[in-house]
Amino acid sequence: MIEVTALHKTFGSIHAVSGLSFAAPDGCITGLLGPNGAGKSTTLRMLATLLRPDAGDARIDGHSVVSEPIAVRRSLGVLSHASGLYPQLTARENILYFAELHGLDRRTAKTRVEELVQQLELGDFIDRRSKGFSQGQRLKTALARAVVHRPRNLILDEPTNGLDVTAVRALRGLLKALRAEGHCIVFSSHVMQEVALTCDDIVVMAGGRVVASGSVEALRERAGEASLEDAFVKLIGTAEGLN
Repeated sequence: MIEVTALHKTFGSIHAVSGLSFAAPDGCITGLLGPNGAGKSTTLRMLATLLRPDAGDARIDGHSVVSEPIAVRRSLGVLSHASGLYPQLTARENILYFAELHGLDRRTAKTRVEELVQQLELGDFIDRRSKGFSQGQRLKTALARAVVHRPRNLILDEPTNGLDVTAVRALRGLLKALRAEGHCIVFSSHVMQEVALTCDDIVVMAGGRVVASGSVEALRERAGEASLEDAFVKLIGTAEGLN
């Protein structure tokens, strides 16, 4: 479970995150939805212990991102905008390396990689060096690397960018399988349809704050709109009007 309490992060005069609070329970895919500059990526980087909050805290399975970053990292799988693949290693070698960093023995790691090759359709490039990979190939490899150790909690920042329809469907299937196993997943995306199809609960962000949260149906009802897109625009507009 991920619990965020009054997180703040400022970059100079820019308040990227301002008193953000929400909870993402186990067995649930929680979506962060918001316009550019809403603070989604900054929030995810703080959860991943890549940025230290200026104030507030977040707990991953009870561990503080401020005071227990190593314990937090052990229970997380993270996919960020920058895939960070080692270009001279093959996709398989990149994934195996991270599996061993997370303590998987060689035999278990190899078995796990083969599972992910099938789930994410990596077969066409699994033994190619990652230098020169397409965006979709980089993202698939980075995602496999993020989940190779079966983390209890998964943070995905815009994971469908650059993926074709087949790959997106495979990703959706993998996330739902992880949800069924009781994993906690936080999923950030700009794609309304993907959020609606994938997420159980949605946290709508604007100006570094939560402006609404709930299921797709609850957000539609709150905004009095038939579609998630219309509800989102209305909720964001209302929040901006109050600032």
